[in-house]
This record gives sequence, C-alpha cells and structure tokens, in this order.
Amino acid sequence: MMNINPISLYSISFALAFVSFYVLTYFRTRHLQNRCPQSYPIVGNLLGFLRNLHRFHDWVGELLSSSDSLTIQVNGFLGLSHGICTADPANIEHLLCSSFSNYIKGTRFKSGLDELLGNGIFNVDGELWLAQRKISSHEFNTKSLKRFIADIVESQLSNRLIPYLSSICDSGRVIDLQHVLQRFTFDNMCNVAFGVDPACLVDSEEIKTSSNSLFVRAFDYAVETSSNRLMHPFPLMWRIKRRLNIGSEKKFKEAIQIINDYALRIIQLKEQNQEGSQDLLSRFMNSSSTLKFHDEDEQRKFLRDIVISFILAGKDSTSTALTWFFWLISGHPHCERAIHNELSSSSPGTLSFDKMKDLNYLHAALTESLRLFPPVPINSRLTASSTTLPDGTYIGKGWFADYSAYAMGRMERVWGADCREFRPERWLDGNGVFRPCDHVKFPVFHCGPRMCLGKEMAYVQMKYVAAAVMSEFEVVAVDGGGCPVRMAEPPYILSLQLKMKGGLPVELRRRRK
Repeated sequence: MMNINPISLYSISFALAFVSFYVLTYFRTRHLQNRCPQSYPIVGNLLGFLRNLHRFHDWVGELLSSSDSLTIQVNGFLGLSHGICTADPANIEHLLCSSFSNYIKGTRFKSGLDELLGNGIFNVDGELWLAQRKISSHEFNTKSLKRFIADIVESQLSNRLIPYLSSICDSGRVIDLQHVLQRFTFDNMCNVAFGVDPACLVDSEEIKTSSNSLFVRAFDYAVETSSNRLMHPFPLMWRIKRRLNIGSEKKFKEAIQIINDYALRIIQLKEQNQEGSQDLLSRFMNSSSTLKFHDEDEQRKFLRDIVISFILAGKDSTSTALTWFFWLISGHPHCERAIHNELSSSSPGTLSFDKMKDLNYLHAALTESLRLFPPVPINSRLTASSTTLPDGTYIGKGWFADYSAYAMGRMERVWGADCREFRPERWLDGNGVFRPCDHVKFPVFHCGPRMCLGKEMAYVQMKYVAAAVMSEFEVVAVDGGGCPVRMAEPPYILSLQLKMKGGLPVELRRRRK
C-alpha cells in the first residue's frame, strides 16, 4: 500500500481548493456586463488598486472612460465584495433620484464612520435620516441663519484672515495656503455650529494648549483615521486593531473621547444659557424639542451627532475647494485678471451678502474648479435589492454602488473635448451671466433627496474668501499653479476629501490700490 506524506496531502488539497475557487470565480464573473478590465479571479481589483494608489481617482476615470457605458463592475479580494462604479448621468439620476430608496448608506459606509458621526445625518438611512433632514432643511432655509453665517465669515475675514495674510505678505514668507484655509474654515464652522471660536489662526501658546485646540487636533486625527478605514483594502485589519485597542485605533478612540467630552460640555452650557444664540446647536436644540427621546443623554447624543456631521461637511470641503481654486487661478493668469476686474468694478471694500450674487465670473470660476476638483471625489451607496441600471448594467443585492464626480468632470462624453481644461466661460451665457447645469451632470453637491443643504452657504463663504483675498493680494503658487501641464497629474492624496498633497505653498504679493 502506497504511503502518502501528510504534508503532501495537505498541499494537494490546498492546490485543488485553490484551483476550484479560481475556476468558480472566473466563471461567475466572466459573463458580467462592463466587467472591469483590470479585475482578476481571486485578487479582484487589488493589484490595480495598489499600483495606482497615488493616482486612484485618475485610474478610476481611465477605467470608466474605457467602458462603452461609463460604468464598470468590480470585484473585491477573494470575491468578498462586488459593486459598480459609474460616471454616467443617467445612472446617477437613477442612484440618487428615481430609485433613491434602493441605495442606502448601509454597513459598509456606516461602520467606518460610526464612532465619529454616530447617527448623524450623513451616516444613517430611513427614519433617523428623515427626521434630521426635516429639521436641517427648515433651519438652512431661514434667512436668519444665512445672515448669521455671512456675518461670521465677514468678521473672521476682516479681523483674522486678512490681517494674518498681511503679516505673512510683509515678511515675504512662503506659507501653506491649504493649511491656513483649513484653520480658517474650522474657526468658521465651530462658530456656526457651536457658537465657539477655536481661534486656530491665532499664534498663542495659551490657545495652542486650550480645550478648543485639543478638540481641533482630535477632530483632524479622527477624520484622517476614518478615511483610512474606508479606503483600506483589507478592512479586517483595522477591525482587529480596534478590537485589540492598539496602534492608530487606540489613538482614534482617545480622539473620539476628546470630541465627545468637548461636545457634551458645549451642549450642557447651551442648556444653561441658550437665550439669543443663533448657532446650529442652539437651533437644533429648539427644533429637536418636538422629537421624542428616552432621556436627556439620548437627546444630547442626537445633538452631538448632527452638529459634528455639519462640522465635518463644512470644514474640510470648503477649504479643499478653495485650495484647488487658488491653485488653478495661479496657473491661469487670464482668469485671475478677469476675476480681479470683476471685483474692482463691484467695490470690493463694500461687498455684501446680496452683492455676492452679482459676481458671475467668480461664481463660474469656483464652479469650474469644483467640476475638476470636487471636494468629495467619489461617493458610495449600498444596494438594498438587485436591479438593473438605465444603461443595462446589472447590480446585485448588497453590492456597493459608487459614482465618481471627479471622473465625470473629465469625461468627454459628458463635458466635451475640452473637459480637462479649466474654462470658467463654459458656465456663462452670452451676456456673461452664470448659467447652471443639470445636477446629475454636476453631482458635486449630490442631487435628489440628499442634495446638500449647505450648497448656497458654501458658495457664499467661498466667494467671500476669494473676493477678500484676491482684492488684497496676488496669490502665486510656488509650483507654478494649476497650469495645463500640471493638471494632467494633479497632486492629491487619497482621503475623504480631495486634499492637495504636500499642501499649497504660495507667495503673497500686495496689490496696488
């Protein structure tokens, strides 16, 4: 009787199992319509993902543009996940509008952001989302909130940002404008959300060690770690670290505790003295009184989650959008001159909330910048039940459904042959008046029931900052800015927001009055 080495038997069994799995995976995926050309049995899209990590969004755009329908089906490592990614306006209308209820946040998105956002409006579905949406929609449409936000931006500009930049300009130093804008917008959002001023742009040892500053650092770390979770090719790794409370997950837990303690203190102070306050927290405390909570702790958790969500949405998205805007303007001098001429003819020293509406070219330039560099470059949903997209692509139950606003801005079939050019004029009619396009063609602020409530206020803040800075200074990017050559491979990092890699080093030159 032939003796078989147990090790050899195990090796043969493993090899047979591997081959069987390979064949099964191959035959399960080879018939799929619009299957990703860089998807392979066993490894799925992992190899392409790792190879193109430094240029992920451009890689996705290339894969989508190679598809006849601007849609691809993708498979995860070991076939553990399946999904689609699209840049087709008809498919986006299906995902976000006509079949809205079939595409949810789901566990894939919620698990990575749960500790930071909890049950906040951007992290939930169903009744939890609907209740917050109703309250938020009411508050964001009030004139008093719009005026309150505009007043804060005006005050922060005149009393903090412009004086700060003036001192930098006079000293002749090079600064990281992205970092400055992040600190400025954080100050704005904390004022709007909590009625508290972290004073991030003030260089003071007392402020650097304050509870406000600790909150800022903890918040930034929590956002970075949450982003790494969502983009990790092996989610099991961070889940194990969280379970063992080690490494980045241990620091993340400590950061979340700082955020929770800070928010709870602010909420308790507002409960004691809320009279006359116009910040978001005070408004939500008044509006949420109609909702039913089991106890005060549950109500405070609700308030904490929704306000933290708005800080996340308003802080990095606005600073990211402005960073790319100044980078592009620095590389397109004719656009910079057009904006400055418009500002000069509009009496920049007396620009008001209402006059911002007359800055058509500036509005077009900001919108064109958002088209090419959307702050949230890719968005994801989970499919509740199997269906077929308008272009005929099958999508199964439990699959993820991603749409790439970044890739869409670079699709010739959507924006024409000049899609990769920074051309604000595409947004203006024959009279130089701004002309918006269909939301599904420009989903930077989403569309449908989850349409961004802060869109109008985001534009107001961006226009205020751009107008104030460009009226006083010429912003010169050290790397030459977003000229056509550099736009071919833009320097970004893989994160929740499309942040610029290495920041935006600039020189400031004071304009002659």
